[in-house]
Amino acid sequence: MSESALRVLVVDDEGPARARLRDLLTDCSAEMALEIVGEAATAREALGVLGAKTADVVLLDVRMPEMDGIELAQHLQKLDEPPAIVFTTAYDAYAIRAFEVHAIDYLLKPIRLARLKDALGRARSTRNPSPDALREMSKGAPAFLSAQERGRIHLIPVDDVIYLKAELKYVTVRTAQREYLIEEALARLEEEHGDRFVRVHRNCLVARAAIRGFERGTGEPEGGWLALLNGCDEKIPVSRRQQHIVRELART
Repeated sequence: MSESALRVLVVDDEGPARARLRDLLTDCSAEMALEIVGEAATAREALGVLGAKTADVVLLDVRMPEMDGIELAQHLQKLDEPPAIVFTTAYDAYAIRAFEVHAIDYLLKPIRLARLKDALGRARSTRNPSPDALREMSKGAPAFLSAQERGRIHLIPVDDVIYLKAELKYVTVRTAQREYLIEEALARLEEEHGDRFVRVHRNCLVARAAIRGFERGTGEPEGGWLALLNGCDEKIPVSRRQQHIVRELART
């Protein structure tokens, strides 16, 4: 981080809460150099701001519609220079215990000036929460996957994914519109989203809702079945070990 003005992004879905933080930050600026680089009411808006501007610290509300702050923080770790995260939350005993267990900084609403100054003063040296800690704190599977492209984070709704295919150290995420590359472990994606996807091959998970049928493939070495997919012309081989999937899904 730069030792010049601390660049701050405020993320909260409630306008009065953003206004309160803006006023407090203005008061803080009398004692420390800081700059408010933007405000956002949603995760998408926050990523849009960070695609155009750099922030040293994000004051991030935990409870937001569409995507909560815990999940957004996971996606922010994919930026080349992730900002420090300071969560803001109304009283939530579970969240506060989780923050303290993982030594993650948070501000309890209503936020006090002295507490905000303290958090900002530590922001330059604060370590970001680890991906494992954030996953442990998440309630339920993430609603989005994310891919970094040219310094920007692209959100991919899990509902839009047709298949996930492991290739070297990346996973190809296929939607009806395009492909993305993400650095994730296929096994972990299966663990998180096993209710939505079925493993048809050791390196491929296919969305159950996207499978429209199966056909025999000429010359297929691993049993001969191919999965036919909605929204995609590609046919995915089903390995011999996973052929029970053909029988199970054919009955549904």
